[in-house]
Amino acid sequence: MSAYAMAHLRSVDFNEEIVDYIERIDDTLPPYEGRFLVHGQTPEVMDGTFEGVIVVIEFPDRERARAWYESEPYAAIAPLRIDNSDGGAFVVDGVPADYLATDFLAKATEQQAAS
Repeated sequence: MSAYAMAHLRSVDFNEEIVDYIERIDDTLPPYEGRFLVHGQTPEVMDGTFEGVIVVIEFPDRERARAWYESEPYAAIAPLRIDNSDGGAFVVDGVPADYLATDFLAKATEQQAAS
């Protein structure tokens, strides 16, 4: 099942270090079969509030997403993003193609019964 490395960057200091990060990140993805789905896009806010931009990188599974984030090539450039932006990054699993929102209810009910 696909997994996604995502970042919500509320602000970015677009300087030489960020340019260096952007120029180097593409080469870190192929060994982990990662590909950009969204990069630096400002969402159209439908309700609520949202500041900044979104980045979404798809990987075949969570293991490869984590391995990419923890890899030596990415670890070498991650501080360039972290030190020059306000935001955060995370990895999240996708859902199967036949997933329905009600599938979440079954999972939540199971977890509630177990606690």
